Formats: sequence, C-alpha cells, structure tokens
Amino acid sequence: MTITAFDVADWRRRVFALYAEVRAATDLFAAHDLWRRERDRLFAEHPSSPLLPEDLAVFTGLPVKPYDPDWRFEVALTPVEPRHMDFETGTDGVVPFELIGRADVPGVGSLDVWRLGSYGGGIFLPVKDALAGLAGGTYGGGRYLLDTIKGADLGPGRAPDSLVLDFNFAYNPSCAYDPAWACPLAQAGNRVAVEIPVGERYSGVH
Repeated sequence: MTITAFDVADWRRRVFALYAEVRAATDLFAAHDLWRRERDRLFAEHPSSPLLPEDLAVFTGLPVKPYDPDWRFEVALTPVEPRHMDFETGTDGVVPFELIGRADVPGVGSLDVWRLGSYGGGIFLPVKDALAGLAGGTYGGGRYLLDTIKGADLGPGRAPDSLVLDFNFAYNPSCAYDPAWACPLAQAGNRVAVEIPVGERYSGVH
C-alpha cells in the first residue's frame, strides 16, 4: 500500500484531535481509554498505520497498561545550559534539537526536555526506563511521552513554565513497528533507572 501525503495529513489531524480531547477531559481514566481505543483503530484501519502487513494481519490491539493516576505529574522545568543535538534520519535528513530545560519527576528522575530546532518547532520528550529491551517490557530504544509537533501534547501544568507528564500516555515510536522509520531515541539525559510500568508496552523482539 502506498501512503500518500493526504493519508499522513489525515493521521496527523486525528492524532491532534485525540490529544485535544485528552487535554480537555476531567475523567482521566476515560480519557486514557479513549486514547487507547482510538490508537488501536488508527493502527488497524488507517492507511498510515506503521504496522507491517504481516503484523497488521494479526493485530488485535496495542499492549497498553491500565491507567494509574500515580504516574501523572505536573512538573516545572529547571533551566539548563543550552545544548544542541542533531539526529540523522534516512528520510528527513538531519533533525536538530535544542535543550530547553530539565524536568525533575518525583520517583522517576531527571529528564531532558527538547525543542525541535527546525520548521514548526515543538516540544519533544522521549523516555527510556529500566524495562526497556526486556521481554514483556518496553521498547528498547525508549518511548515518546511528548512530541507536540505531531500532536502528542498533554498540555501545560497549572504553574508557569510547567508541563503535564503523564506516563500512562507513553507510546512507542514508529520505528518500533517498521525498521524503515528512523526515529530520534532517548539519549543519556532521557534514560532513567526505574521501571515505568504504565503506558504502551512492547511485544516485539528488540
């Protein structure tokens, strides 16, 4: 199946709309269930699904853990020295990122928060936990928590310059499903030593 620009645009519209509903929700359990169900539907039915044909044929749903409110945080960013990171992809060339701050998450650790330094901007926060690469654990390269330029945006916290970091919404990048994708993965400042048992898990082999 050939994925067209219109297919990608429609995928993005649906993801943006889904996260808008999540941000507006007052019942976080229901919002998380909506997020899970809608992503299952997109993966199963949408032309832009990252699933390979052989995986799509047996797909019954993404392995997402039940919602646990203890893994939702509102975190103010700590200022840091600016830092630049270039990530080379096979399809989009070199993607630049700028470090904009650090989020100190209780019981989790410190996470670097990045801004996409090219057209469109956007906040990017990957995370790799102690379950990464383990059987039945999380994806070996880490998961995405925020990627606002693509719609994965949980919104601001109540305090100025703060973010909602809800690990129940951590999800696998597209390269977890199709090696043709080259995804920016969690660098040293986005790796934590604790297990994060919520969010999307990984049933593949790497």
